[in-house]
Amino acid sequence: MNKILSLNYISQFIIVSIALLSSACGGPKGAKISKLPTYQQLVETSPIFEKSFTGFMLFDPSSEAVLHAKNADRYFTPASNTKIFTLYTSLQILGDSMPAIRYIESGDSLIFWGTGDPSLKHPYLASNNRVIDFLKNSDKQLFFTSENFKDSRFGAGWSWDDYYYSFQPEKSAFPFHGNIIKVDKTKDDPYFRVEPGYFSDSFSKNNKVKGRSLKRISDYNIFEYNEAAQSRSYTNDHPFIYSDQLAVNLLISEIGKNISILTEPINLPDDAKVIYSYPVDSIYKRLMQESDNFIAEQLLLTCGDKMFGEMNTNQVIQFAKDSLLQNFPDEPIWRDGSGLSRYNLFTPRTIVHLLNLLHQQIPQERLLDLFPAGGISGTIEDWYGNKTKPYIFAKTGTLSNNHCLSGYLITSSGKTLIFSFMHNNFKGRSKPFKQEMEKILWDIYLNN
Repeated sequence: MNKILSLNYISQFIIVSIALLSSACGGPKGAKISKLPTYQQLVETSPIFEKSFTGFMLFDPSSEAVLHAKNADRYFTPASNTKIFTLYTSLQILGDSMPAIRYIESGDSLIFWGTGDPSLKHPYLASNNRVIDFLKNSDKQLFFTSENFKDSRFGAGWSWDDYYYSFQPEKSAFPFHGNIIKVDKTKDDPYFRVEPGYFSDSFSKNNKVKGRSLKRISDYNIFEYNEAAQSRSYTNDHPFIYSDQLAVNLLISEIGKNISILTEPINLPDDAKVIYSYPVDSIYKRLMQESDNFIAEQLLLTCGDKMFGEMNTNQVIQFAKDSLLQNFPDEPIWRDGSGLSRYNLFTPRTIVHLLNLLHQQIPQERLLDLFPAGGISGTIEDWYGNKTKPYIFAKTGTLSNNHCLSGYLITSSGKTLIFSFMHNNFKGRSKPFKQEMEKILWDIYLNN
C-alpha cells in the first residue's frame, strides 16, 4: 500500500503538473489541451486555498489509485484529525467493551484500580452503573489506588490558559462525570445549578472577574462570577481539578459507603479481575461525532492499562507507531490523543493511508456509523449535506488558523472514495474553507 500510494502520488503529480503547465502556456498550436476535472481545477486554483497552506489527497480504494494530490507529502497540524489515529489504536486494542476497573479481593478487603475509562457518570453518555453497583454491593472494605497512572493531567503542547474551557478537561486514572461540572441557570434565578451537586458550594461572587462568564481559579476548584454573569442565563461545562481524593469523594457520594486511598505503592497484579462498562462503539461515536477531547485522551490511557498495566500516553503512542502503524508513507509525529497539541504533524497521504486501513478492517456500515455524517450528525451536521442521503462521513479538525476534514465520500454511483483536506496558517474564520470544500466534494460526488 505504501508503494502504491507513493508511485500513484508521483504519477498523478506529474500528470496534473503537465496539464496545468499546458493550460497556462496555451500548449502547442493546434494541440488539444487536456482539461482537468472540475474538482481538480478548484483544488489547484482556489483563491480561498491560496490564503492558506493547503494539502489534499483523493484516493480510490477499489483500484488503489490516487485520483488527485496536492502537497500530500507535506506535514500539517491535524487538530482533531488526530482522533482518527486514536480510534484506530483503540479498535486494535480494546475489544468489544470498555474495561472500567481492575480489582483484587484479599481477606475482608477489595482493592481497585482505575483503567482510565471515561464513562463513569459521564454527562453525555447513557447511564451505566456497573461499577457503582459492584462497589455498592460488595461486603468488603474498599480501597482505591492510582499506582498504575503514569501520566500528567495535561498533554504535551496543550495551551496552559485553556484550563477552564470545556474542551480541555484533565486526564486522570479514575475519571468521574467527564472531569467536568455542568453549570446552568436561568436569567431570573440568582443561583447556579450544578452537576455533580458535590460542587454546589464551590461558587463565589467576585465583581473583579471580567466579562459576563463564570471562571475557575486556576489552581483551585473555586468558580467565580460577577454581577453581570449572575443576572443572565448561563449554560456551560467547566473542567475541575482532579485528585484521587476528589474522585473517591464523588464515588462515596454515589455508593454511600467509605472508600480509603492506599498510601503505600501496590502494583497491579496480573491476575486482577476486570469489571466492564460500555460497548466501545457508544464511546467511539462520542469521540468521533462530537470530537470529544476528554474521551480521546482517556481511550489512549485505557489502551495503555490493557497493554502494559499502566496508563501512559507516550508509551501507547510509541507502541502504536511501532506495531500498528508500520509502513506508512510518512512517519506520524503524534503526541496526544485528541489533537489539542500543536506538536502533532501528519501528512494528508498518511491520513488517507490510515482511513484505508480502517476501511479494509472494519465493515463499512459500522465504520461510517462512527463518523460524523454530512448534514446529519456531529461536527458536520450543518455542512456537506445531501437532500436524499449523506454522502460525506468525515472527521473535522479545528484549531485557531487551522482546519482539516478527512474521511469517506460515497459518490452518486455508489463508489467509496477516501480523502483528506488539510488547511493550515490562514487568517480569520474557517467558514470560507468549508464552503470551498463543499463545492469540491459535491463535484466529486456528482462526477465519480
